[in-house]
Amino acid sequence: MEKIVITSLQNPSVKMVCKLRDRAGRDQYQLTVLEGYRELTRAFEYGMEMVECYYCPEMFLGENEFPLLEKLAAAGVRTFEVAPHVLTKMAYRERPEGLIATARMKRHRLEDLPVVKNGFYLVAEAIEKPGNLGSMLRSADAAGVDGLILCDKGTDIYNPNVIRASTGALFCVPLAETDSVTALEWLRANNIQTLAATPHTNYNYTDVDMTAGVAIVVGREQTGLTPFWMDHADLQVKIPMLGMIDSLNVTAAATILLYEGARQRQWCKPQWACR
Repeated sequence: MEKIVITSLQNPSVKMVCKLRDRAGRDQYQLTVLEGYRELTRAFEYGMEMVECYYCPEMFLGENEFPLLEKLAAAGVRTFEVAPHVLTKMAYRERPEGLIATARMKRHRLEDLPVVKNGFYLVAEAIEKPGNLGSMLRSADAAGVDGLILCDKGTDIYNPNVIRASTGALFCVPLAETDSVTALEWLRANNIQTLAATPHTNYNYTDVDMTAGVAIVVGREQTGLTPFWMDHADLQVKIPMLGMIDSLNVTAAATILLYEGARQRQWCKPQWACR
């Protein structure tokens, strides 16, 4: 592994990585930035095309970073050692771990999403906060969804906060970006019924059959789902609220609904089916 040490904050590569913090920079270079051992490892394992890696041994948290660097270099990733003050400048996190990499952003097309018989999907409409989207990806992976469809997106999926909150799930959850009309057409064409999450219904989420093909649909944090999904979903379901607050964070709501679907598919079938 060739050792090239960068010590200047004016280095063009350092400036480029800093630009990737913003969406305009990511769109310009078609690259995103990864940070930390876990993110880099999972991105590499799940096939992200990594371009360059910058490392600072003084900041490493253990000994696993060196074998990872060897793997990256063997795969053709250009590696550069940088001084501590340089990596601190490049880092998005407040407490850098000594590893930063750039990776090519993938296109996530609906036509590439796997079609699974009796599939289990999550549809997220106009999610605005990167942390919520990242956590939703993490929950989707944990619940074993067959795909996540982002409709009318409100945030960039390659925002560093999305990647960080997903703990790498962004790299392994089958994902598609599209508009709501096209998403609904795709779901209907593949016999996937839709469950719209809303407090304004008589159906509790536990009373609905999620063992057949189903997509759970959740909406914007502040306003919930738009009238399009409320009008066109096969069924509306609610999560009972027993306290004074009338709604949950969208990620919490999605996680509860996803795990009910996972529970039913593993062990039991409830009374009511979608209509």
